[in-house]
Amino acid sequence: QVQLVESGGGLVQPGGSLRLSCAVSGSFFSLYTMGWYRQAPGKERELVAQIGSSGATNYGDSVKGRFTISRDNAKKSVYLQMNNLKPEDTAIYYCVRGLGSSGSWGQGTQVTVSS
Repeated sequence: QVQLVESGGGLVQPGGSLRLSCAVSGSFFSLYTMGWYRQAPGKERELVAQIGSSGATNYGDSVKGRFTISRDNAKKSVYLQMNNLKPEDTAIYYCVRGLGSSGSWGQGTQVTVSS
């Protein structure tokens, strides 16, 4: 059974940066699309970023130019570098192996952007 463990969340001031990490157990990590989703209180879950097995990336409109997703297949890990954070980025961030609701999800890590 696959396990995904997120880390790196926390409290940061507007304009600050955080780097989220996700360690993934299981086989064939390099073959999977990996993604980060987020959900804020009272809002629907949304895609933040995805990275395919080829390294191709896709970002939600609200984070383009500020966030960068990357992966290290040797470490079976995926990362999300978040720069110029805004209060509206406050949410629980989830690491996902595969695609959306059909994928495998981690427990999430809280990111709070506040002064």
